[in-house]
Amino acid sequence: MAAVLSFSAADEDYLRELGEYVALPSVSRDADPATMRATAEWISAQMGLLNGRVEQTAGHPVARGEWNEQEGAPTVLVYGHYDVQPTGSLSEWQSPPFELTRDGEVVRGRGVSDDKGPVFMVMKVLQAFITQQGRLPLNVKLLIEGEEEIGSPHLAAYVEEHAAELGADLVISADGAIWRPSEPSISLGSKGLVSLTVEVSGAAMDLHSGRYGGTVANPAGALATILAGLHRPDGTVAVPGFYETIPALSQQRRREIAAVPFDDLEYARQLGLPETYGEVGYSTLERLWERPTLEVNGIEGGGKYTVIPHLARAHISCRLVPGQEPERILDRVTERIMALAQPGVRVRVVPDPGSVPAYTLPADNPGVLAARVALEAVYPEQPVLFAKIGGSVPATALFERVLRRKTLFFSFSTSDENLHAPNEFLRIHRLREGMRAWEVLLLELSSRLGRS
Repeated sequence: MAAVLSFSAADEDYLRELGEYVALPSVSRDADPATMRATAEWISAQMGLLNGRVEQTAGHPVARGEWNEQEGAPTVLVYGHYDVQPTGSLSEWQSPPFELTRDGEVVRGRGVSDDKGPVFMVMKVLQAFITQQGRLPLNVKLLIEGEEEIGSPHLAAYVEEHAAELGADLVISADGAIWRPSEPSISLGSKGLVSLTVEVSGAAMDLHSGRYGGTVANPAGALATILAGLHRPDGTVAVPGFYETIPALSQQRRREIAAVPFDDLEYARQLGLPETYGEVGYSTLERLWERPTLEVNGIEGGGKYTVIPHLARAHISCRLVPGQEPERILDRVTERIMALAQPGVRVRVVPDPGSVPAYTLPADNPGVLAARVALEAVYPEQPVLFAKIGGSVPATALFERVLRRKTLFFSFSTSDENLHAPNEFLRIHRLREGMRAWEVLLLELSSRLGRS
């Protein structure tokens, strides 16, 4: 379907506006409520004639909007988030994290790729349709939340309360990512998530390692033993029952993945590693897209001084695939941790709230078919790849459960753009590519959803 809109503003104008958005330090983990509301108000103001507004949840507010002027036309619900991850160490940033900085062909700033830039693109497309044509090609609703980076703890209650208002034929997520800058891709699913903290405690206080060493159990050492026991030397997860409910990876899917151009050594080199590593019997891409994982995300305890720490902690996350039930996996991991506990210490497992099941989207879904047309229109010389998201988007399972609708991932973030890390960036050319693709997507969906 031919594109019809003009995106005639200069890159500098788009970047100036995007810079205003990035300058709002909307770190959902610890931002003050006024900052979060100001960010929600900024994005709601971008909704213009779509009745943009801010509505409070039990946590951070959401930005809502809708345009329902096409009687009998299909409706899409566009989802995204305005909150961002903490910056991490400021010393690792090349430029201030909340100041959009141009560096050649990219712009850098916290949230510019995840998810402020991708949400901004949608706003520009909707504005262009209204300004240039006086209408949208189909009915559109908008839900931009402020807690995705902390697991969307209050989104479920809000969506359940407003389910009738949010009803649509398809949900489109502006969150997610193209997996690699060299190929356009459509994600046919995302992994689920279970996370927890292991606490190992010993004496009532830190102890002098000379006066007490050899007479008491060391929580840091006991924790290290537990963590070492969660994997086997071949990279497989050593938790009984961890893999037992997962369907076998089909030979067809393995052939599809094997056909994707991929260089293990180059992948490792780009990450500063000597080689790749993971579950034996599977390729790197198979592990990334199709297999579950258990990772140690952080370890705390003691320091560089001669004590036996009284407390040691580790933060663990499991990325899940279809067939794995989050609560069951949590139980199995907890049982394994407790089985590895040593005498002389106390071990406690503290689950994080907001576990998420894996999500899948059929390749013949009308949204996927429309997305392929849109990407082929913008990238005519490049084949469109079907991939999976290694991360988790909690809202997808929620929308399927409450609204009874699938979610199409359609983001122009790229997974190498330092999401969640220092020096997060966005490729500037993605702004216009993303806007053009969103335009074609909405035009294509206006007919495809009507036929479905």
